[in-house]
This record gives sequence, structure tokens and C-alpha cells, in this order.
Amino acid sequence: MTSDRTALPVSLLPEGWPRPKGYSNGMMAEGRIITTGGLVGWDEQGRFADGFVAQAEQAFRNIVAVLEAGGAGPEHLVRLTWFVTDIEAYRANLPGIGAAYRATIGRNFPAMAVIGVAALVEPAAMIEIEATAVIPAA
Repeated sequence: MTSDRTALPVSLLPEGWPRPKGYSNGMMAEGRIITTGGLVGWDEQGRFADGFVAQAEQAFRNIVAVLEAGGAGPEHLVRLTWFVTDIEAYRANLPGIGAAYRATIGRNFPAMAVIGVAALVEPAAMIEIEATAVIPAA
């Protein structure tokens, strides 16, 4: 990372490693940290979007809303942890998920993990995402 304290998070790629597609192996940042709880694909009234891609897109919008409430944007994301109730549905919908991600988050690809789980607390939820962002120190 540069000595410029206003620098955005930096993706880390060890020498000789292949460049990952759609995520980073690691991130480095300095500043104030924002963490979210697990955000699901429901709107402000608690209504779930219909389908896996729609729920993912709504979860992305919810992440952006929480970041904005803390004075950050998607460019400050350093980590996303995804919990999905159907890993095969996740794999089958990757093109739609990717398009929704880029439309909402942009071309920022932080460190990510996707974990298949048996269920989420909200019975209608298909996906839940925790986010970590770092706002550069002033």
C-alpha cells in the first residue's frame, strides 16, 4: 500500500499466483472499519425478492445502503462472506449474479468466500451476505 492515507483498499496477489476472477485473494486497507450483519435479499418492508439472482441483487443494494449510512461506498469493500442455502443454485446463476453484482457494486472485487448452509434464520432467504469495508483515514 502506498503512504497516501487516502488510498482505497488494495487487492493482494502473491507473485506467481493466477489472477482470481470476480474476487481477490486478500485486501489491504487503512482507516475506519464498517462491518455489516448478515444482509438478506429483502426490501425495506421485509419483502423478499423472487428468485436467487433477485435476492442476491437486493442483498447487494442493502449492503450499499448500509455502507452509505456510514459514509462509504462499494469501492471501500474489503471482504464479503456469502452464505447460500443452495450452492448448486448459486453455481447455476453465476452469470446473473455477476451482472447484478457489477450493476450494484461495480467492478470492485474484494476478498470473498461463499459457504453453503442448510438454512438461514429468515426462512425465505436464499442468500445472506456479511460485508466489511474500510474508509481511508483522512
